[in-house]
Amino acid sequence: MTESGRNDPVEETEQKTTNRNMQEKILILDFGSQYTQLIARRVRELNVYCEIHPFNHPPMIDASVKGVILSGSPYSVRDEKAPQIDLSDIKGKLPLLGVCYGAQYLSHHFGGEVQRTGNSEYGRAMLTRVADDCPLIKTLSKTSQVWMSHGDTIVKIPANYRIIASTEDVKVAAYQIEGEDTYGIQFHPEVYHSTEGKELLRNFVVEICGCRQDWTPDSFIESTVKELREKLGNDKVVLGLSGGVDSSVAAMLLHRAIGPNLTCIFVDMGLLRKNEFEDVLASYQSMGLNVIGVRAGDKFLGDLKGVTDPEKKRKIIGRDFIEVFDEEAQKLKDVKWLAQGTIYPDVIESVSVNGPSATIKSHHNVGGLPEKMHLKVVEPLRLLFKDEVRRVGRQLDIPDNILGRHPFPGPGLGIRILGEVTAEKVRILQDADKIFIDGLKEFGLYDQVWQAGVMLLPVQSVGVMGDERTYENCVALRAVTSTDGMTADWVHLPYEFLAKMSNDIINKVKGINRVVYDISSKPPATIEWE
Repeated sequence: MTESGRNDPVEETEQKTTNRNMQEKILILDFGSQYTQLIARRVRELNVYCEIHPFNHPPMIDASVKGVILSGSPYSVRDEKAPQIDLSDIKGKLPLLGVCYGAQYLSHHFGGEVQRTGNSEYGRAMLTRVADDCPLIKTLSKTSQVWMSHGDTIVKIPANYRIIASTEDVKVAAYQIEGEDTYGIQFHPEVYHSTEGKELLRNFVVEICGCRQDWTPDSFIESTVKELREKLGNDKVVLGLSGGVDSSVAAMLLHRAIGPNLTCIFVDMGLLRKNEFEDVLASYQSMGLNVIGVRAGDKFLGDLKGVTDPEKKRKIIGRDFIEVFDEEAQKLKDVKWLAQGTIYPDVIESVSVNGPSATIKSHHNVGGLPEKMHLKVVEPLRLLFKDEVRRVGRQLDIPDNILGRHPFPGPGLGIRILGEVTAEKVRILQDADKIFIDGLKEFGLYDQVWQAGVMLLPVQSVGVMGDERTYENCVALRAVTSTDGMTADWVHLPYEFLAKMSNDIINKVKGINRVVYDISSKPPATIEWE
């Protein structure tokens, strides 16, 4: 402002430029629904940036926020301890969409009535559009399939609300507040069972909120590299590479930003897959990265001798990784930053509605390194979901053998060998695992599987080879489909393929005489066995 109280033209122009360059976003306020992350993924598939925040810790509403979505919740709005939120800075001022609990809250809190249904409204339903002029649903078919998942239902809406869609059993399936861009829906548009759910979300974020749809891999790379250059300057950065997608993409972003000021350390714990250390190291060097490869298998295997408890094994592997990484990093001069491949689900988990998970598996996520090494942390991928990391990686020309690599546990084969880890057991498992993974690729099945591996069981069984009886090891093959590892289902691999894998492993790997296939889903089982 000028002394006369009028806006300074230069200041006003600068402010307009700042607003134009600011990354616009949709804000998702999370009430604890299992589907919240899926809403965010669907919005981002529309090339619109969005952020998830707990309902009880919402961010400041600034010019970058174009609209707000209220998530579902395991709670009932009628519960004594039901989540409550002050919407005075949002409702009627910004476009607002309530999903399930969010819709019920907007009705209940402003004069409507929500009751138990008697029977939970769960599963597929046919939605009928009853208001043709509503921008949220006007492009949807007259009738379309949606997915219901709620035990309460809205039985009365406030006077200034109008019903815009119904199902056979749910009269108030969707509504709009008259004179506001405020909407409520009692179904889940984010799940694939809602056949036009993505179109509904597009109507909200693009047509109603006016988002530009400019959240793309190219725009992310451009803005992130610029921010990294400004943040890091001429400082030196060290990063621990794992051979996986996240650390590799983080490394390439940093490489673009600061070039030779980035040093990567790739540690061979002696628990990697067969030939993985050499193959991955060669890939990294061909990408132009400055990588130090460290062989430390003897230390890890020595410290794991006699240890059978899974949690103790994880802690030993994590501790040894920190010690080896720290020792190598100390050889570098003037390093000020530790780079990590943290991605958005990790960030969401750390600030979730119910706080961080009570039990987080111990493994080498370099959790203790920043404090031990007195380094600041830089996390180039903290805004991205896993699928977005891969898309960014493709734009960075990272090789497919790294981008398409299945997730691999931090402790490596150490938690796929049940019981004590020895060099001989590692050899047996590496050989069996290579046959299985190579077989998936040869049969064109690898990309249909989210994660696969072999488990060496602490079980020996009787077998017959030639004219001799054997008493040797049993391995379990594991292959699952998933989107984020939170839930997973076993893959129905062809019998012919499984038969060949069993035959090849038993005939080619000394020490194995029995192969089984794990058909357990998560939950109740986990993906890994330890």
